[in-house]
Amino acid sequence: MKHPAIQGPAPEVLAQLRDWGSRASMPEVKAFYGQRLAGQDRTGLDFAADLPYGEHPRQRMDVYFPQSAGSGRPVLLYLHGGGFIRGDKADRANVGWWGARQGFVTVLANYRLAPEAQWPSGAQDVVAACQRLRDLCSRFGGDPQAIVLAGESAGAAHVAAAALIRSFHTSDWHIAGAFLLSGPYDAQLERLARGPLGIPTPDPRNDAYFGTTRSDWGQASIVECMNADPFPLVVATAARDLPQMQVQAGALFSRLVTQHGFQPDWLVLPEHNHFSAAAALGTEDESLAQALAEFIQSCAAKSAVQA
Repeated sequence: MKHPAIQGPAPEVLAQLRDWGSRASMPEVKAFYGQRLAGQDRTGLDFAADLPYGEHPRQRMDVYFPQSAGSGRPVLLYLHGGGFIRGDKADRANVGWWGARQGFVTVLANYRLAPEAQWPSGAQDVVAACQRLRDLCSRFGGDPQAIVLAGESAGAAHVAAAALIRSFHTSDWHIAGAFLLSGPYDAQLERLARGPLGIPTPDPRNDAYFGTTRSDWGQASIVECMNADPFPLVVATAARDLPQMQVQAGALFSRLVTQHGFQPDWLVLPEHNHFSAAAALGTEDESLAQALAEFIQSCAAKSAVQA
């Protein structure tokens, strides 16, 4: 997939992104983009809330879809971030409405949080949500062979683990592609390089999800465990992302290419920080929107040819 010139932030948004740099916080980013999303067009779109994919209260998903009759629509399953310990699908409702506006069946899923649920619960939840969604596709006009997974931050880690590690796959596992945004993919690296990467000790995120007494951190590191056959994949990060996310995105990309036969797309979102790219979906800033929409459409087209 080749990315043409992307319509970036408007001048006033660009100024805010540059002012934040890499120091932006989720609440201030949410407040800033919330104002710009207040008029997000929902005409002709619909929404089904809290569909279960498991027994835990967090195992719920919201489905956003066009009201018009149709079938064979691409399907996007999106997982929010939150450092493994927080976050909610409602925080990314803009992604749901944006995706439905593109003609996609767009699903936002919650997952179990640490410390109640630890590695590899996130990957298990992604697989369970994907399998349940496959059964629900016809209800919303989606194509079960054109499901694309996407996630940001901790959500990207869960998607990567589910898609790239075969031991999590069911016998009928199939996805059309995966889009990974600003995720942590190497628990071992984050454990051993906290000083250089500016990660606090104790780490409220990784310590809660991966624990503190693991004898082999490589066993919980996606870059060390991945063994799936190649499939369409995007590894994305933000130009002003957290250092550990930039390092791990590069490490994941390198391993995929040199050891696993992948040819993933590499995407760096200009001026954006760890929280802002997904928050901008549905606004005039198409830095992420254009690339994500083109990837989903490309995956759906490939699935149609292979069917």
